[in-house]
Amino acid sequence: MSARHSARHSACNSTASDDGWRSLREAASAPYRASGRFSWHFARGKLGMDPVFRHLLRHGLIAPQAAVLDIGCGQGLLASLLQTAALHAQQGRWPQGWAPAPAGAQLTGIELMQKDVDRARAALNDAAQFVCGDMRQAPFPASDVVVILDVLHYITIAEQDALLDRVRAVLRPGGRLLLRVGDAASRRGFRASQWVDHLVTFVRGHRVMPVFCRPLAAWTARLQALGFEVEPRPMSQGTPFANVLLVGRLTDTAHAAGRSPTWAAAGVQP
Repeated sequence: MSARHSARHSACNSTASDDGWRSLREAASAPYRASGRFSWHFARGKLGMDPVFRHLLRHGLIAPQAAVLDIGCGQGLLASLLQTAALHAQQGRWPQGWAPAPAGAQLTGIELMQKDVDRARAALNDAAQFVCGDMRQAPFPASDVVVILDVLHYITIAEQDALLDRVRAVLRPGGRLLLRVGDAASRRGFRASQWVDHLVTFVRGHRVMPVFCRPLAAWTARLQALGFEVEPRPMSQGTPFANVLLVGRLTDTAHAAGRSPTWAAAGVQP
């Protein structure tokens, strides 16, 4: 294949991938019409501008049949996306070159704000289980994947560490933690992300709370101390932010060595 032919082939694949993603995000946003105009517009905007959702699907970070725990799930965008992905794959509409669709994944979402839980339930019915509760106390079910996007900075460092201990306890051997954080060492991008975070929080009718942040190196060290193999992935493409997705895999050896002695001690649902 000539260089020109190869470039054209690559461009065609990229266009098909973009078209496939647009179809996915529009279909995943559509159920939120039932939750009201604001909910629908928020879903379209968030899925359209935030690179993390496309990345999770394209790179297969949530496997088929996985039990998924989404901590700080908001109005359930990830649940809607997983449901849509399974349907598109069943219909033969899954983007070429992407990892297998997360068909059969079952999601439990925990969210502090009752309004967001109500919106999620109105949009998705029984497609996922949504729990209104404080992530610091809510029981966590046993999981294959735990997703925490942009919420840990709302609780203190000690509370973050305690929550991560509980996450480690509920992850099955080989389980994966998908944790997106802001890198406090990247001052300009970090300030921009915090400003937008506060603005979105205010617009959604929530109280703007103090934040507790760490440099990327400190986040990575904490996860490694818990037995995770950690891969940082920049996750702010197309934005001025300093967001990083930490992909943590709990090895079988680390899991066996550090398992909590009882389910109850970790606040775990078997």
